[in-house]
Parts: sequence; C-alpha cells; structure tokens
Amino acid sequence: MCDEFIHPGLVSDSRLSRRTFGLMTAALAGTAGTAFAQDSVEQRDVSVKTADGDCDAVLFHPKGDGKWPAVLIWPDIMGLRPVFRDMGARLAAQGYTVLVVNPFYRSAKAPVVGDNFNFGDPASRAMLMGYRGAMSDAGVDSDAAAYLAFLDAQPQTDSTKKAGVQGYCMGGALSFRTAAAVSNRIGAVGSFHGGNGLVTDKPDSPHLLIPRTNAAFLVCQAQNDDASQPQMKEKLKAAFDAAGKTATVEVYAGNHGWCVPGSAVYNQAEAERAWTNLSALYKANLV
Repeated sequence: MCDEFIHPGLVSDSRLSRRTFGLMTAALAGTAGTAFAQDSVEQRDVSVKTADGDCDAVLFHPKGDGKWPAVLIWPDIMGLRPVFRDMGARLAAQGYTVLVVNPFYRSAKAPVVGDNFNFGDPASRAMLMGYRGAMSDAGVDSDAAAYLAFLDAQPQTDSTKKAGVQGYCMGGALSFRTAAAVSNRIGAVGSFHGGNGLVTDKPDSPHLLIPRTNAAFLVCQAQNDDASQPQMKEKLKAAFDAAGKTATVEVYAGNHGWCVPGSAVYNQAEAERAWTNLSALYKANLV
C-alpha cells in the first residue's frame, strides 16, 4: 500500500537533482562499509531496451575481473534516486552484478522526485500514481524479462548461477511478478514493506503467482501495514506452504518505508536487520 495513510509524508535527499544524478558515486550514508563499497565497486548509467521503450538504469559490479550472480532492484514508489544507487553499490560490494531500474521510464526519466518530496501532497501523490498506473502487469512481466536478459548479457554476470530480485514498497509486488515471469532465472526474492498489495482479492494478486516461481522468499512487512491488514501475513504463509516454497514472512518494528534512508520513518536498526537477512537469503540461494 502506498497511500497518504500508510506511506510517510516527507522523503528527503539533498543529492537529488537531475544535473548531478547521473554523475554521482555511491555514498552509503548511515550504513556500514561506506569506504569499502566506494573503493570496490564500479557503476555506470545504462539504457535497457524493452518492448515499450528504453529504461534508464544503473549497473553495479565489483571492480576487477570476475563474474557474479545477478540481482535486480525495484525501487519504491519514489523511483530510482540516490539512495537506491547507494543500495545497489552496497549490494554489489558483497559480490553481485546489480541493476537498479527506473520503473517509471514510460513516463519520465529518473529522478522523478525532488530533494524534499512530500507524499502527503495530493498533486505530487497523483503524479506518482499516474506513473505507476502506466505499468500494466504484462508490461512489468515484459520489463522483468528484458532486465534479466540485460544482466545476463553483461560480462560481469555469472549466468550459471540463479539471480535475485528485491523490491521496496510497490517493488515488493513487482518482485513477485519478476519471480514468476522469469522463473527459470530467479532463485531468491526479497520484499521490504511491500504493503497490503501482496495479497488482494483480485485475480492479479501477487500471492497467486507463488506457484509459478522457483525461488526462496524473504517478506519483511511493516508494522503499520500489518496493523491495517493483520490477516495478510497468514495468507502469505499459507500460499507459500501450499506451493511448497521456502519463505520467511515477518513483521518488522518499523513503519512503511523503514528500510530506505531519507524516509521520514527510516529505522536504521531494523533496516540493517533486513539487510542481514537478505544477504543470508542470497548467499544460500544464488548458487
């Protein structure tokens, strides 16, 4: 869920400007391993050809010769911005080839928000919801296949190993879709404050895609999402059990958006716990 009642209002990042966006290096503010990530990771802005156009994105991989498992990152409703570059660099430093995409490429180039974006403002919120509305399920599935194909075409990707996908906010549902659309490649899925959209009563509910996947799942829900729909975690667990999938579904002591620095509700301790669990998920399954 990404509405004014659940999502934090103000999201801040002083680095956000289109003039500097494509020139930034990773700076992992507020997290461990800053110097290591900056020194050990290469990044470059890329364009990924999709059925609907060209997606602007950023690619990260460890410096030096080698091949590493691929990971796709779906950002939250505010899209590709500096903090998600930080997260991509941090993950790449752990030994992965990482693609962070602009999910809204059909509507606008990244970044699509400014340095002090207020999700509580109706006009600003409507803009983002319009961008999200331009992403059909079929379009997302097609995008996912294009992104994995792009990753697999990189000389730094070890395509003999399974790939991972992780998503935040709306990216949680997109990660479920990716795991089903590219089931032969995705071995692990991380969803962070994915909201109540993971389980709906509609035929396109993400949880109905679980039987079509071949992945292990880590689903980290926000406490206020859980409070608004406490039965959802049990429905998810039941769906994973019925499909015979390995999954951890847990409610964290943070509100919707807690994993992303710059969010009004960023919770560093819980964000680090989620990152530790994600790292373990990938280590066990991207083989």
